[in-house]
Amino acid sequence: MNTPRPELRVNGQRLWDSLMELARIGATDKGGVCRLALTSLDQQGRDLVTRWAREAGMTVTVDKIGNVFMRRAGRNSALPPVMTGSHIDTQPTGGKFDGNYGVLAGLEVVRTLNDQGIETEAPIEVAFWTNEEGSRFVPVMMGSGVFAKAFTLEHAYAATDTEGKSVQQELERIGYIGEEEPGEHPIGSYFETHIEQGPVLEDHGKTIGVVTGVLGIRWYDCTVTGMEAHAGPTPMALRRDALQVASRLMQEVVACAHRHPPHGRGTVGMVQVHPNSRNVIPGRVKFSIDLRNASDALCEAMDADIRAVASRLAVETGLAITIQPVSAYPAQPFHPDCVAAVAKAAEALGYDSMPVVSGAGHDAVYMARLAPAGMIFIPCKDGISHNEIEDAQPEHITAGCNVLLHAMLERAGRV
Repeated sequence: MNTPRPELRVNGQRLWDSLMELARIGATDKGGVCRLALTSLDQQGRDLVTRWAREAGMTVTVDKIGNVFMRRAGRNSALPPVMTGSHIDTQPTGGKFDGNYGVLAGLEVVRTLNDQGIETEAPIEVAFWTNEEGSRFVPVMMGSGVFAKAFTLEHAYAATDTEGKSVQQELERIGYIGEEEPGEHPIGSYFETHIEQGPVLEDHGKTIGVVTGVLGIRWYDCTVTGMEAHAGPTPMALRRDALQVASRLMQEVVACAHRHPPHGRGTVGMVQVHPNSRNVIPGRVKFSIDLRNASDALCEAMDADIRAVASRLAVETGLAITIQPVSAYPAQPFHPDCVAAVAKAAEALGYDSMPVVSGAGHDAVYMARLAPAGMIFIPCKDGISHNEIEDAQPEHITAGCNVLLHAMLERAGRV
């Protein structure tokens, strides 16, 4: 019943054409897409995708946060569906593939099953989640987060954009505030196909990334306090230069990541220097610390590491150093069976693949809390995403969708 059929392939040209047609809604002069969540352009994108779903014989359900579920019936309607999906909202300077690819790859899987007359035991569903990007409303991954009960529907409804428009008002305005309670929609398993948004696959010359999980994240604000003084009269040995001490600790953030390989990440992305004057020795420096790793235990080890370094620097220099947690996101491993299904499909189809982790968050993170989940990555040019020049090769787009097709068929059961 589930014997691999490597000859079964999607229509790559049809998938590419669908991506290009959706990309025309909100197209930018630089070749990207600006289709922010719950705008009129988002409504047009939603209308187009749901029209395509209905033309493919799918039924469409919308929940109260605007998540959309497009269902292809299986032989046993009592079984929870095998779901795939992503999002179709973009960054203000977004690309054609981030999120959109995952949704339209799911639609292409259904179109291919229809073309081949293949019936599945379990239903197949394609979802797109509301406001994944968080570029207009926060929090990010809003629709899937509400669905997974990470935060409440009321909290999401109350979020406003820079013009004071609320999520609830905008959902009502564009006609995508449904009746179904978020989270009441069953899921048997979940797959998400996505461009990598990083350079690893391209650097290794691999077509498919078998995603084993998503990195945990720890964010902090660090403040180093010294004393402002005149840059001329103050001898070097008598200075309490906050910036010099802060710069040493910033280097240690990067070194900390190297001390916790292979998936350790350490970044300082924001720095504020006080008083920020050309001829004044800095008296206070505040900067961000972003630590990431593949497990919560490794994230905690990195936390202890950087705090120990900060303590040693404070004793050595006599300057006060504080590290305040800002937010934390747990690491999310994907289900071994879904990871194995992706790897098996890539091998059966003859694609070069490698295990990878995701350094960015995706809707699959929340779905993995509810059901077995996995992700499929394909390369994107130069690892660039959240940018209008974001690009992916048509053959990679097709390959990822072929892997999705076979992984979903393994979970759904081909009749």
